[in-house]
Amino acid sequence: MATKQTKIDIDALLSSTNTDFRMVQIMDEEGNIVNPDLMPDLSDEQLVQFMTDMVWSRILHERSTALNRQGRLGFYAPTAGQEASQLGSIAAIDKEDVLLPGYRDVPQLVKHGLPLTQAFLWSRGHVDGNKYADDIKALPPQIIIGAQYVQAAGVALGLKKRNKKNVAITYTGDGGSSQGDFYEGINFAGSYKAPALFFIQNNGWAISTPRHVQTAAQTLAQKAMAAGIPGIQVDGMDMLAVYAVTKKAREYAVAGNGPVLIETICYRFGPHTLSGDDPTRYRDTAELEGWQAKDPLIRMRKFLTAKGLWSEEKENEVIESVKEEIKDAIKEADQAPKQKVSDFLKSMFEEPNQTMAEQIAYYEAKETK
Repeated sequence: MATKQTKIDIDALLSSTNTDFRMVQIMDEEGNIVNPDLMPDLSDEQLVQFMTDMVWSRILHERSTALNRQGRLGFYAPTAGQEASQLGSIAAIDKEDVLLPGYRDVPQLVKHGLPLTQAFLWSRGHVDGNKYADDIKALPPQIIIGAQYVQAAGVALGLKKRNKKNVAITYTGDGGSSQGDFYEGINFAGSYKAPALFFIQNNGWAISTPRHVQTAAQTLAQKAMAAGIPGIQVDGMDMLAVYAVTKKAREYAVAGNGPVLIETICYRFGPHTLSGDDPTRYRDTAELEGWQAKDPLIRMRKFLTAKGLWSEEKENEVIESVKEEIKDAIKEADQAPKQKVSDFLKSMFEEPNQTMAEQIAYYEAKETK
């Protein structure tokens, strides 16, 4: 039997003086709607698309892991466990909103318009992975922890000055919330009432550092108070709750009220990255199993199946379609032109100086042999 959550009003949370940092949840681990008053107005088709997107992301994670181990993909930060946080938020924004992702936020980039082939090229360190079409309102993933927060504050201020009814949306992890750039970004945006949505995807661990070591703060959402902006904590394994909170926060920001900080409570099932991290050295099995029971795909699957909107057959069809999409994208990425040292040197200056010109000539001679 579902237990109804103590009533929460998202509009009331959108206040710079808010001190209610209870976790907003709409759907529990069993797929039951526990807070119907907050249920977003979504069609059956939209609900099915939510599940389809999460299955797409989970398969992308699994195939990216395999491709990395085969030597066919470069840097990769696992996303399993964070599908609801990532895709619930990106589904609630507009295509003209500007996305400033971190390195774990490739799924949002693709859903915001970036071709999957380019995402793979970015992972390989290929320059073409950073050449975005003009209609893709996004920056390439930021590697420096928290730096995207400062960038998002600036982009948001630019949107405000141009009278755009759009927001800048950015993400970091719980570890990123300890960086100076985090505070500088939310403080600047708050001071200028810049329309930004700042997400902290609290996935429990900053590489091997647990959340409780990051800060003495009871929640990460409450850090918003120091910047005079609203802070909301949401169940990051509940796609409906993430979507609902993001949608409300976006409306608040584009109305001229300034930025919002949103903490999504989630968990990364795998390692921090595939660059040598081994979570079995610092996390116990019981913790992982406890969070796997909260898997965002499991609860959405139960919810949609009960409504007659989802089935094992339908999910298998989605899986096969995603595998084909990934196969085609990696094949296309394989066909990208090989990068040359001379090309890197040519891009250093608009007009190369004498030393650079000599180096370009030297490497061009080697590359033509």
